[in-house]
Amino acid sequence: MDVEARNRKISEWYTKIQYGEIKLPRFQRVEAWDSHRIASLLQTVIQNLPLGITLVLEVGDQEKFISRYLETAPATHNKVQEHLLDGQQRLTALWRTFHNNYAQETYYVYLKEFDNYDKNQDRDDLSIYWRGRYIKKKDGKRYPLWCDNPARTLERGLIPVDLLRPDSIQTEIDDWSNAALQEPDAEAGIETLKQFFSLKDRLRAQIQELRSIISNYNLPFLSLPNYTDKSVALSVFINMNTNSKPLSTYDIIVAEVESAMGQSLHDLEADLHQQHPAISRYAPLSSLILTTSALLQGNLPNQRGAWNMDKTRMVEQWSRLERGLNLMAQFLNGEGIYDEHRLPTNAVLAVVAALYADIPESGDKRGQDELLLRKYMWYSFFSDRYENSAATYAFADFNVLRAIITGKSKPDGSAYTVADVPIFANHSLVELEELKTAEWPKRTTIRGRGVLAVMCRFGGLDFFTAEKLDAQNIRERHYHHVYPDALLKEAGIESFLALNCALIKDKTNMSIGRKDPLVYMKERFKWVSEEIVQDRLQSHLIPINELANGGYEGLSEEQKNTKLKQDFEAFIQKRAELVMVAVNKLVEGRQLSATEVYEEVESSLVTII
Repeated sequence: MDVEARNRKISEWYTKIQYGEIKLPRFQRVEAWDSHRIASLLQTVIQNLPLGITLVLEVGDQEKFISRYLETAPATHNKVQEHLLDGQQRLTALWRTFHNNYAQETYYVYLKEFDNYDKNQDRDDLSIYWRGRYIKKKDGKRYPLWCDNPARTLERGLIPVDLLRPDSIQTEIDDWSNAALQEPDAEAGIETLKQFFSLKDRLRAQIQELRSIISNYNLPFLSLPNYTDKSVALSVFINMNTNSKPLSTYDIIVAEVESAMGQSLHDLEADLHQQHPAISRYAPLSSLILTTSALLQGNLPNQRGAWNMDKTRMVEQWSRLERGLNLMAQFLNGEGIYDEHRLPTNAVLAVVAALYADIPESGDKRGQDELLLRKYMWYSFFSDRYENSAATYAFADFNVLRAIITGKSKPDGSAYTVADVPIFANHSLVELEELKTAEWPKRTTIRGRGVLAVMCRFGGLDFFTAEKLDAQNIRERHYHHVYPDALLKEAGIESFLALNCALIKDKTNMSIGRKDPLVYMKERFKWVSEEIVQDRLQSHLIPINELANGGYEGLSEEQKNTKLKQDFEAFIQKRAELVMVAVNKLVEGRQLSATEVYEEVESSLVTII
């Protein structure tokens, strides 16, 4: 068999997808990349760095596999020339970002030259930025509104990635540029007009340069000839996806430490795990060691920071590292976050661990510092701070937080305050409507897991045993729909929302037909008193009245669906209000109880935006 490696520009890949000449075998998994992977891919492309090789199977006269089009690609019904065996995630991400048609986020390239937004900090020039999106029910609009406003977008130094797609869209580019840069009045003066046209020319030149980089970017591929046997093609596909395990950054640093110190980093890691096993619940120990050590040495908590570390100092500071990681794990446990699967963002881990290196063992100062950590951590879960450039932003936040804890003064001699920390200064809290659209927390999303973290914070009593949620039983809990999936699916209602989730032990499928969810729960879990109902549901911030609407028996299918939709919307609204009250208190660093949250919502003290 002749397997030929070839070059192909992104513009050529784009055209093949556009005209339906390349399709996916149906056995390929569906889209799986999250926003961070997609942004990393785009960053690699605009930096013109190698991306890896793709695998295609030439089709010939007849397709060997049942096929489908790439997600959101047009169904042209043209002659299929190739099946994409490896590279689906990359090409799908490129196609979709070139049209910016993801429902939950919009992608941009950041150009520092055009940034006039006073809240932007710590962002690298020519970097990929994405913003989470959500729809407000009251007006049906997609928020934040600025994401679709050319002037407000450019003010932040952002160019939508869809303007860079390798297609004939000059009119679209011109329209966007004209809307982004308002031409001054003729009375403004010659100099002002010169500056305007110069700025406009630079903007167009930047867009064209980026378009050229993307269009001409080489994404090479291996091509299996069309006479390749079907079983052979499948074997190649499996091998391409499973047989490669490259060395990690940690593997290489292990070798450097042993070379510099004559000491085994693996031995130190094993001893750390034996002494403090709880640390590894939150992330792989090797990753925590690298990112926290990097911060302790004043480097970014990422691969680049790990490379730049002094490996000798890393070992010399091991006791500080060990103490910080251990206290970090204790802190998260105390806040009701028990493992990495329930952690909204791992960006906070190294920051908290490294800050503990400067926090005293006890006393009022310890309490003050931990109050600051609590504010920081919960704010990170409910703002967009770590949706992009997490390592860079974490580094900036860490430096100011550390200055506050250690009492370091500003250059002018004044003290640093909470208002100086970038996460608080430049990022607002999530809106209630965004909570209502937060995804199922089993998925890796900051907002969905943030909502779950709030619920866990109140103890999460098991529905059947009343056992309080803790680090020992967290893995026995399952993600359950409060309003059952089967019931909502019948009515065409999306059930996989964070606000429809509860962590409980019971494995029974809650398929309840037309039965009221609260009635079903009482029967299923043998709740014998209203006090039990209240205690167990309130520990999950579940609104009892909105769960008890029910009354679906005897209704027609249309009546049931209409009532169910109204009931579910009321339930999601009230639970969002409860979570929002809790969030506002947690970001103040306050301790709170579920009863306090319920009382505040019921007394209408919560402001619904």
